[in-house]
Amino acid sequence: MGDVSTRMPFRQGSPARPAATRPGRGRWADAQAFAALDLGTNNCRLLIARPQAGGFAVIDAFSRIVRLGEGLASTGKLSDAAIERTISALRVCSDKLQRRNVTLARSVATEACRQASNGPDFIARALAETGIHLDIISAEEEARLAVLGCHALIEPGEDPALVFDIGGGSTELVLIDTSTPIPTVLDWHSAPWGVVSLTEHAGGGEGEDGRRAAYARMRSVVADSFAGFASRLPRHVARPRLLGTSGTVTTLGSVHLGLSHYDRSVVDGLIVPASAMRKISADLSHMSITERAKLPCIGNERADLVVAGCAILETIMDLWPAERLGIADRGIREGILRRLMGAPRPGGKPGKSGVAA
Repeated sequence: MGDVSTRMPFRQGSPARPAATRPGRGRWADAQAFAALDLGTNNCRLLIARPQAGGFAVIDAFSRIVRLGEGLASTGKLSDAAIERTISALRVCSDKLQRRNVTLARSVATEACRQASNGPDFIARALAETGIHLDIISAEEEARLAVLGCHALIEPGEDPALVFDIGGGSTELVLIDTSTPIPTVLDWHSAPWGVVSLTEHAGGGEGEDGRRAAYARMRSVVADSFAGFASRLPRHVARPRLLGTSGTVTTLGSVHLGLSHYDRSVVDGLIVPASAMRKISADLSHMSITERAKLPCIGNERADLVVAGCAILETIMDLWPAERLGIADRGIREGILRRLMGAPRPGGKPGKSGVAA
């Protein structure tokens, strides 16, 4: 499933779209803004930014857990309730795009829309009701955008680094060489298990014994899906480097720090001992949903899904045994913004692509 010696940036299959012409409103009316929207299986996230000093400055953001892929594994379709939740979130995004005078935007949808038989119908309805055109991107493009958005946080080193993104419906793994000015993708893999799909497929279990059994079951399912990629990974790497970008790793990073509420400024770029992340994962897997919900930065919204994320994370650490784990609260949206700012602008010259968010 890999593609060897492919350099980033790669070709963009679906073009960014100029935002519809609108009258400017508010104090940002004369500023040039770019937007990236990432609609995943679990979350809807928007980032609006302006170019600044070789990178960009965020001027607005939005994130909401919509669980678009809830029930998808059993029905093969996006449910009416999930669609309504998501359309509601997209309306908020649409309003922000208008108020911030966005010049160029790209909105992408991932695993849930790739899998759902009614994915195209949902995309059409989203466009009709919110004006947002969602591109259903491939797993490969999803993986590459995530790497493009976060690779600046990889620890320095000469050996290959593994970057991963644990989503709601899939997990992307990308092996990269950072010795070149533009990182080189050595291999990549997409597994059809994210926190939502894995929970629905192999989660559950009553009592501590049942929860232990469910956790072992999830770990086994994920390990099987990683097997082909694991067999291709280089052996005898002196210093494996590992960077994760997802709600799972940012949540566990918050737990590690003992935060009372989520704080991106201290989580993004955090480096944590792998052993600490394993202990947190094990502790959470033994707790009931009620017990997990009482923990700050997990709460009711993540209590039922976080254990699946822990199972995926531990399996990744098994196949790439780094001593430390880097945590990134950046990924697909930042990757899109870098591409937009490096693309020809409507009526202007190409901009420079920056890393810093």
